[in-house]
This record gives sequence, C-alpha cells and structure tokens, in this order.
Amino acid sequence: MSTILFEIKDNVAYITLNRPAVYNSFNKEMSLEMQNRLDECEENDEVRAIYIKGEGKAFCAGQDLGEVTDPNGPELTSIVRDHYNPIIERIRNIEKPIIGAVNGVAAGAGANIALACDICVATASASFIQAFSMIGLIPDSGGTFTLPRLVGFQKASALMMLGDKVGAEDAERMNMIYKFYSDETFDEESKKLAMKLAQMPTKGLGLTKRALNLSMISDLTTQLKTEEELQTIAGSTYDYNEGVAAFLEKRKPSFKGE
Repeated sequence: MSTILFEIKDNVAYITLNRPAVYNSFNKEMSLEMQNRLDECEENDEVRAIYIKGEGKAFCAGQDLGEVTDPNGPELTSIVRDHYNPIIERIRNIEKPIIGAVNGVAAGAGANIALACDICVATASASFIQAFSMIGLIPDSGGTFTLPRLVGFQKASALMMLGDKVGAEDAERMNMIYKFYSDETFDEESKKLAMKLAQMPTKGLGLTKRALNLSMISDLTTQLKTEEELQTIAGSTYDYNEGVAAFLEKRKPSFKGE
C-alpha cells in the first residue's frame, strides 16, 4: 500500500499521509514519496493549491522511531538532511498555496511540517506537540525557525523545552495556526478553503509567498525593493488584467492562474 495517497481534483492536489497504523509517522519511503509528490505539484500547471492531511486519527506523529533504532535503518543525520529538510524546503519554495489540514495529533516533525504550510487549520480535537525534548533531541523540520516567528521567542522556547501539548483552540489563540473547525465540519470547511485558493490568482499568491519568505531575512529597505520588483511581475500577469477588468465591469473575475 502506498505511504502517500495522491489525487488532483478541481485544481487542488490532495496529499494524504497514509501510515495510519503508526499515526502517519514518517519512514524513509514516505518521506521520499512526499518529496516526489510535492515536485509533481510544483511542475503540474493543473495544480493551483495543495492540501496535506493525514489518514485516520492523526495528522502525523513525526519520525517512526522503529526506523531510527533499526541497525540497518538510516542514520539520524541522514533522516534530517535527506528526509525532512527537503520536504520543508519544497513546502516553502513551491509558489502555490499549501494548506496543512491537521485532523488529529501533529507531533515532532509532523507538527513542524504542518506549521511550515502557508495556511494551517485543525480540527477542534487536534493537538500540536514539540515532542523532541522527551527523547533528548532538538526540534527539526524548520521548527526552530518557524515556531518563534509564529508565537514569539518565549512561547516557542517553553513549548520546545517542556513539550507541552497544545490544543487547537490554544494554537489559534497564540497564532500558531490560522483557524480551527469543529470535528464534524472540518473536512468540508478545510477543503472549501483549498478550493477557494485554487480559483484565485495563483501567480500572485506565489509571489506573495516569495515576498513573505524573503521578509524573514530582510530589512525594511530591502523588503520594499522586493515588493517593488514582485509587484511589477504580478502586474504583468493575465490574472491581474482579468481582476482589474472584472472590477471595472462589476463582475466576478475568472482567474486562470496565469
């Protein structure tokens, strides 16, 4: 059975982590398949939004520790360098909106993969755990970069060191995630969000993502220059011209993602 389920529907690519028996924890096979599917999403013009979720009760419990302790398994350095780092880099660098749809527990690398997405939403019963300290490790998968920028240095430091379990309501309140939905409506509401993004001006959203990435390391003057350059690119797209025309003609725009 494939460790990743993949479907493209109505311009949305649905990536489902599919190891429910172990709470969708990552092994080498799943991490490499995840990378391949993200590459496919980047290259396929039909895909205008990406939706990542977990099969079963969990989003992702992080690394499969059975693989780590296997004498024939990959070394920890390789797991971080070759499995997780490429996933995070793809999520951040693919210039299409990516939703992390957290349907249950998101722990360790699983939490940080979800938080690396452009928009992270969760079920009311979901939880986020920086579980690394419980086994003597440091947060990886971009956690030490992303989490402090979402919730602040003090909060991130405490969550990482103490390994506190954060429920969806608290995660929304501290700006860790965009929004949570009831368990009953989560599937419908989160997919509705993905479908909305898939009908928006994809090039403009991608350029927005690039600007946000650069804002993490830029001073104000540099960022203003970045905005100037990217706005010029956005202004040359089909969707910009369609958006302006639709506004002037008082009609709903029909964006093509071009």
